[in-house]
Amino acid sequence: MHQFEGSFTKTMLHRRDAMLGLGRVGLGSLSLPSLLAARSASAQPSGALAPGFGRAKNCILVFLWGGPPQQDMWDMKPDAPEEIRSLFKPIRTSADGVEVSDQMPEFARIAKHVSIVRSVTHGSDNHEPSVYHMLTGQVDPSLVVPRNNRQRSHWPGPGAVVSCLKPSEHDVPSSVTLPRPIQHDGVKYAGTHAGWLGARHDPLELPDAGFADGRPVFDLGLPGGLDLDRIARRRGLLTSLEMFDRKLQNDPQAVASDAYRDRAFSLLTSGQARDAFRLDHETPKMRDRYGRNHYGEAFLLSRRLIEAGVRLVTINWMFFRPDGNPLNPWDNHGGTPALGGVTGFEMLKREYCLPSLDRSYSALIEDLHQRGMLDDTLVIAMGEFGRTPKINKTGGRDHWGSLQSVVLAGGGVRGGLVHGASDRDAAYPTEDPVRPADLLSTMYGALGISEESLLYDSVNRPHPVATGTPLTSLFSAT
Repeated sequence: MHQFEGSFTKTMLHRRDAMLGLGRVGLGSLSLPSLLAARSASAQPSGALAPGFGRAKNCILVFLWGGPPQQDMWDMKPDAPEEIRSLFKPIRTSADGVEVSDQMPEFARIAKHVSIVRSVTHGSDNHEPSVYHMLTGQVDPSLVVPRNNRQRSHWPGPGAVVSCLKPSEHDVPSSVTLPRPIQHDGVKYAGTHAGWLGARHDPLELPDAGFADGRPVFDLGLPGGLDLDRIARRRGLLTSLEMFDRKLQNDPQAVASDAYRDRAFSLLTSGQARDAFRLDHETPKMRDRYGRNHYGEAFLLSRRLIEAGVRLVTINWMFFRPDGNPLNPWDNHGGTPALGGVTGFEMLKREYCLPSLDRSYSALIEDLHQRGMLDDTLVIAMGEFGRTPKINKTGGRDHWGSLQSVVLAGGGVRGGLVHGASDRDAAYPTEDPVRPADLLSTMYGALGISEESLLYDSVNRPHPVATGTPLTSLFSAT
């Protein structure tokens, strides 16, 4: 009898493990039960949470993967030598005395809502360590280039910090990444998940649900062949198996998982998260305003997710090749075979760069403003670095960590400002240099997360949430 009982227990465990996939339907790196458990675990923050200087409740982080050229967008240098001067022309904006590229007329129109930081600087010219530095504020010499697959030993990114210290108050994830985490050939970059904060604080990442009309699908989705009735039946069987399994094992921790699984099922079938992904609930006019491509859809979806209660949405700007593998279109050296081998300036003029950014970013800022959401939603646009002053032989610019421009709006940011300045070639900062840690401290402070807040790693060691100096001068008095 004992032999039979042991064998039966192993069978139940095997079946239970196989069926736990029910809870993972369509949620990328997080299962639904673990996502909900994360909200419970993070209800009491890892460190002291005191008011910051801003009034933002939410944040949208636009990461222009590849490194956008400051000289051709936000920091034009029309008097620079020919080998440096942009082929684009500066135009006036709605912000007094502020000019931007003529390739961004819609941005120019809404610039009165925006502040531009023209003096962001760090010491790396490689994508992987620069992404990590910008998203964590940390420098890690051990990162492997070019394949630095994220590990639990790495520092957490912004979505994880917000999940830990300022979790959502609704039945939605605290943090969502669109359309995919930064990755090459399936290797996901360090800095894009929770690292040593643990999987419970990982951002929700959408499954690779394929493509529709040549662009990635934004969908929580159900696995092929499953419908909600079938899931409900499996859920009932799963519950019965686990109840019997616990009787055999007398596992007290398993009892606690029931509440999370019940709420996971509710979220999956009828929760706010699923509704937020229904872009067909938007008017055709609104969808046209944002743009009928995956860039516009990501920006529109970010607004819907913020409305649903998500605290932080990260939009990673990427181009998808026909095989679904993403690449970084802002890496405008020029001559990229997958992008037709065009010059770097031609790359900037294609749909995957400036036209879509100009349309979708301006649509987001206007939409948030008109809905009364801009005042409590911080929007930050940045890349991992800027581009070289000198134009290269393929009509583009190369990696340049010494300077980039970063754009902030909403959440108490005073629009129409320029912070910092660069030299005549937009190569180095000449006033008020800003480090990645300063930007992160600004983000967290704007969200009401005190600089005294602490994060605790897997062995309970305390770490400061950010070590930079926040750019408080950009914000209105609260």
